[in-house]
Amino acid sequence: MSNNAIRNLLTAACQPYRAAGRFAWHFAQGKLGRDPVFKGMLARGLLQGSPHIQRDAGIRVLDIGCGQGLLSSWLLSAQAQHARGDWPSDWPAPPAIAHIHGIELMPRDVERAQAALNNQATAAGRASFEAANMCTAAFPASDAVVILDVLHYVDFPAQDDVLRRVHACLSDDGVLLLRVGDAAGGLPFRFSNWVDNVVTSIRGHRTLPTFCRSIADWQGAIAAIGFSVQAMPMNEGTPFANILLVCRKLKETT
Repeated sequence: MSNNAIRNLLTAACQPYRAAGRFAWHFAQGKLGRDPVFKGMLARGLLQGSPHIQRDAGIRVLDIGCGQGLLSSWLLSAQAQHARGDWPSDWPAPPAIAHIHGIELMPRDVERAQAALNNQATAAGRASFEAANMCTAAFPASDAVVILDVLHYVDFPAQDDVLRRVHACLSDDGVLLLRVGDAAGGLPFRFSNWVDNVVTSIRGHRTLPTFCRSIADWQGAIAAIGFSVQAMPMNEGTPFANILLVCRKLKETT
């Protein structure tokens, strides 16, 4: 039953991308089907905030580096599928989504996101996409922020500035899910970087220099801003050195 529900979720989340062209649909199938972070964040309930806080209207999600909007389709499809009773029995309920906003540097990816989701999510006011640079874009008030595999494309001061602005835009019990490579990860880390460059080229973008840190350095920088940080391996079934940092905003003390 659980495996069928996961397959149904994958089908539902990929279906809108048929309207965005063959490349967008195949990319959605490959990324959502093979990247463990999408299943992992739902199976572990990582997007939910503090359990004692209830948001009847749902949570506000900011997806920085959203690409063609895969996270939006995944989360909105999950909510709809759970409402139909077609859900893995060993997974918690998915978060209710009030709105998810994606920021993406590459206009072509934003066009794919809009082509896929404009008729459904964006028309209903539940998703929006913006072509902008994360280093200069305004971050809306959010309950959860997701940054997957993009922060290493800017230098260390810019990384820290993005993290500070994420902290400022988050609600008091907000969560940041940040996936990074572990620069101390040896061969798997080097292989991850090589694949990253290949995928970037396939998507029609030029490769960029990267600024990577060890997990210990990431944790230190994030904690200094005002987060608690939990590191989770997020590379199941892959040869990569990817780590998901689950960062929860600490309450300010007076």
